[in-house]
Amino acid sequence: MDMAELTERGMVLLGCGKMGSAMLKGWLDGGLPATSVTVRDPAPSAWLQGIEGLRLNADLPESPALALIAVKPQVMTSALPDIARLGGGNTLFVTVAAGTPISVYEAILGAQTPIVRAMPNTPAAIAQGITAIIGNGAASQAHLALAETLLKAVGQVVRLDSEDQMDAVTGVSGSGPAYVFHLIECMAEAGVQEGLSADLAMQLAIATVAGAGALANTAEESAAQLRINVTSPNGTTAAGLAQLMDTADGLPPLVQRTVSAATARSRELGK
Repeated sequence: MDMAELTERGMVLLGCGKMGSAMLKGWLDGGLPATSVTVRDPAPSAWLQGIEGLRLNADLPESPALALIAVKPQVMTSALPDIARLGGGNTLFVTVAAGTPISVYEAILGAQTPIVRAMPNTPAAIAQGITAIIGNGAASQAHLALAETLLKAVGQVVRLDSEDQMDAVTGVSGSGPAYVFHLIECMAEAGVQEGLSADLAMQLAIATVAGAGALANTAEESAAQLRINVTSPNGTTAAGLAQLMDTADGLPPLVQRTVSAATARSRELGK
């Protein structure tokens, strides 16, 4: 299955909020005709309604190449029966809904239905996301390759060895953007405490985190080496890092507890 087949047979997008819209924009920008896409959404945005040729809340195609599930987990059981007749093997299902295991989809769509579970994160909205994917027994390498091609429209894609790893992915990259946003808040507040105006401190914090992230993403050195590169012996950075890297009450144990708590909650929600 390739993009040509996707164009010819069409695809279905169930739910088109922020994540669904970001992916749809990426596909349309990449050349997928709007006429090949059927979107089911009870409250379509003005942007969706303005896409010429898009099959918005139209009848489902007979045998689409792909159905992407992007509804919120809490409405999953009511939304899935709407497209259940597409199960059985001819249509690849890709889900980006958090916390819903593949077994839930197989129970409704049938175990012979190829299903790829994906965990993107919110920077996907600006095509800077990272998405982890895992397929069920019916998903072939070709199915995984198609899912990866589509999800690359919103950032990087990694493949997992087992579905069990999805909870840890949720704890690191799924929930992780919120940790970074809070780090920005804390850096800005600390700047205010040291005499900066709130606006200036926030501008400095945002630009610093964004710039450091971009550097880490493009540099050949490891994050550890990048840290060493900016740390002069007995200098200002070293003084700050002495607090941050304290193994008793610094960042390492705090981040460990943070990721662990998010991972544990993901396991609970998936049961």
